[in-house]
Amino acid sequence: MAGRSRRLEQVSATREALLAAAEKLFAEHGVHEVANRQISAEAGQGNNTAVSYHFGTKIDLVRAILRRHAEPIEAGRLRMLEAVGDSTDLRDWVTCSVRPVTDHLESLGSPSWYARFIAQVTGDPALHAVAAEEFKTASPSMRALQDGLNRCLPHLPAEVHAERAAMTRHLITQMTTERERALADGQPTFRDSWSATATGLIDVIVVLWKAPVTREP
Repeated sequence: MAGRSRRLEQVSATREALLAAAEKLFAEHGVHEVANRQISAEAGQGNNTAVSYHFGTKIDLVRAILRRHAEPIEAGRLRMLEAVGDSTDLRDWVTCSVRPVTDHLESLGSPSWYARFIAQVTGDPALHAVAAEEFKTASPSMRALQDGLNRCLPHLPAEVHAERAAMTRHLITQMTTERERALADGQPTFRDSWSATATGLIDVIVVLWKAPVTREP
């Protein structure tokens, strides 16, 4: 029994090492530029088949990394949504979009690679659909978030709502990526903390959602 327990602990540790190594390498170089043997080497594994043994395909590995972070982000968003309740203040709902991500990034310490990993995955046409599917599955709270935004902006056309939701995602991804990269490189950042970064993003995204809708003639 003790031997089985140790074996399970070793397997878990190996998987975690491979996930961390893959996330870092994918963030720095892009998913398609990194070979499984490089991931194994970064994780301190002498067996070049370790990635395929533990995860299967590279797409499966990307999904595993996404899920690794989705759970704490979702938990944080659910707590915020519970606190917001039936608010009709747009800023409350934008906060629920931004702070679960920035809070999670802060919890990872520095250097971290999650923001840059997400930027690589969502910017890749072959992987964008994979990420969208994972986010939808792992983040049921996003429906409640969308409903809250709809209540605050009842007259916003559906196609404009979808467009501004995409803009919101891009802003969060790109600005968190810039900060994460700057911290990793020891470079100056726009704000002195992840919390302040969230506040700046929230300020801008609230204005984005409230922007007028101009129709082309």
